[in-house]
Amino acid sequence: MTNDETERPDSRRSWLVAVAGAIGMVFTFGTPFSYGILRDPFSEAFAVSPVALSSVFSVMLFTFFIGAGAVGVFAARLSARPVILACTAVTGAIAPALYVTGSYLGLVLVFALLGLALGTVYVLLASIVPRWFDERRGAATGLIFVGNGLGLFLLPPIWQAVIARFGVRRGFFAVMAATTVAFLLAGLTCRRPRWTDGATSAGGDVLEWIRRLAGTRTFRLLFVGIALAFSWYQLLAAFAVDLFAARGLTAAGASTAFGLVGGVSIISRMGGGYIADRAGARRAFLASLLCAAAGVLLLFAPQFPVLAVGVFLLGIGLGGTATLYIPLLMGIYGADRDTAIVGTFNVAIGTSALAMPPLGTASVAYTDGYALAVVLTFVVTVASFWAITVGTRRS
Repeated sequence: MTNDETERPDSRRSWLVAVAGAIGMVFTFGTPFSYGILRDPFSEAFAVSPVALSSVFSVMLFTFFIGAGAVGVFAARLSARPVILACTAVTGAIAPALYVTGSYLGLVLVFALLGLALGTVYVLLASIVPRWFDERRGAATGLIFVGNGLGLFLLPPIWQAVIARFGVRRGFFAVMAATTVAFLLAGLTCRRPRWTDGATSAGGDVLEWIRRLAGTRTFRLLFVGIALAFSWYQLLAAFAVDLFAARGLTAAGASTAFGLVGGVSIISRMGGGYIADRAGARRAFLASLLCAAAGVLLLFAPQFPVLAVGVFLLGIGLGGTATLYIPLLMGIYGADRDTAIVGTFNVAIGTSALAMPPLGTASVAYTDGYALAVVLTFVVTVASFWAITVGTRRS
């Protein structure tokens, strides 16, 4: 069988790419959003204050979203496979880094590189896999984001368990080694399909295209709306573990409860693509935001059954927004500039990522409670719903 016969939309080759992409996705979001769990053990191991460490993790989120978004824009003119393999080499190289550095600046460098590598792989996989599909694009996108949801579910308790058993340095090495293996598999398997060869543009053309888009009302509203659509989870990650512990859970139980938000999100990651294929990405995305807003409100309740419902709704909202924003954007701007458009809106998400975790932490520290943090999380969710609704009204 020739390449032309096997390399076609919705083929077995397409699903192989999607599965490899899903495995790689497990290790993208899980580590950056485990910063609430990493803070205290890293502070003790390296004698760096928790406040200073929060800035280290902010740098990681910054490079994850903004740095990787910029790389994604310019990587539109490059072959994706070498870029993914380069990120694989970075994760492998920094795996033993904590054995040779423990200073504040050393940690900043390690986590900045880690965020850039994780974010770049995320941008490339999220933009490449949908290109392999036509009729089943929504379902395939849901599959790779199932991997993303598994990472958010598994990585927080895994980080806690490996650090408790092996310590910070050995635990970091173990998780980074597993990340390297997963990225190697993705790098060897995932590339753009041959029928998209030549679809990318020179960097100057991409920048000019983005500049023209930035002058439109739809782009500006979507830029804000997509950023805020992820802000509620960035805020939640800053205080959720402490909130659940304040409700009476153990440290392990609190990290598991937070991980369950990602675990439940698998349901909507799997189903969101199918719903988008039938009802449209816009309606499904907005419904996900409504679920997230309802889940945030239930965090006010002290009763565990109500909190459990809140966690479930948060998970449904998280999975839907994370899975559907790419089909939403590609439906508006087309799929020809896949990496460029995903990278551009990753910059939007990164802008909020730099501010939201410190904002969430500060709102708890200065009020000695969680009410303000929950209110802020609800407000950004509603603001995102408004911006996306207005920005896509004629799309």
